[in-house]
Amino acid sequence: MKEKILVTGGAGYIGSILVEELLRNKFDVTVLDNFTYSNLSLSHLFHFKNLKIVSLDIRDKHLYKKYIMECDIIIPLAALVGAPLCDAQPKNASEINVNSNTFMLDNLSKNQKLIMPTSNSAYGVGDKNNFCDESSKLTPLSKYAKDKVKIEKKVMERDNSISLRLATVFGVAPRMRTDLLVNDFVFKSYFDGYLVLFEPHFKRNYIHVRDVSKAIMHMINNFNKLKCNIFNVGLSNANISKLELANRIKKFIPGLVINVESFKEDKDKRNYIVSNKKIEKTGFKPSHQLNDGIKELIKYYSTQKKYSQGNV
Repeated sequence: MKEKILVTGGAGYIGSILVEELLRNKFDVTVLDNFTYSNLSLSHLFHFKNLKIVSLDIRDKHLYKKYIMECDIIIPLAALVGAPLCDAQPKNASEINVNSNTFMLDNLSKNQKLIMPTSNSAYGVGDKNNFCDESSKLTPLSKYAKDKVKIEKKVMERDNSISLRLATVFGVAPRMRTDLLVNDFVFKSYFDGYLVLFEPHFKRNYIHVRDVSKAIMHMINNFNKLKCNIFNVGLSNANISKLELANRIKKFIPGLVINVESFKEDKDKRNYIVSNKKIEKTGFKPSHQLNDGIKELIKYYSTQKKYSQGNV
């Protein structure tokens, strides 16, 4: 019999891809979401008999506990995501990203499996060569990253857990986000025809939203072998600077004008090169390259009016 899976924040950017994948693999899935950004991202899935959808804020501890206890695997995606949103709503960020996840951890049985997506923004900056792997020192710079570090530490104190440090996610999803770096750069390139870059040498790692779902499925299918581990999840050939990303986009939008400005600093000081060798050694291989995502985003934006679909 297939395991029962609880996905909080299942109507979000990652969840709207992951939930469909879980359903098509015959898992019984319960989605908890407060539908801040509407339920349309899951409307194409309502016909699945193995899907239960509950409108719920995970700060409602009494009801949250009820659904936690009903499932075999928990995938907590409900969160205030990104430094700008957490800076704008610090109280809500602490309640949701830290307190609610702590409550969840306190109410899990030893046998329940936990796959916790976190963020490689926890690295902040790498070593003297800007290099980071799972054993590197964490130097989170934003409240969002600091809260992720707090929770990951608690997650890894229990045996039946896996933490996935996600690279900056890109690509099209039913609940779209245009505020993520690749999505944002392609958005501005397509609609405005120019990009203004601050501190263009800062490097990050990237991963397609569908490969995040693929990585989570990989963890589910190999859980007993991989549990009690932290894995970076990103494209090993996409540790690139903001300027390199802009030039990559220019290959597909030839008229793009790229302006590099030196008079202003980037608020987000992250700058690192991330190793993904650990997860690759387990047999995981991403299916979508950065160029695939850029072309996909251009196709998507060509059907849209110019409006932001971000978190802030």
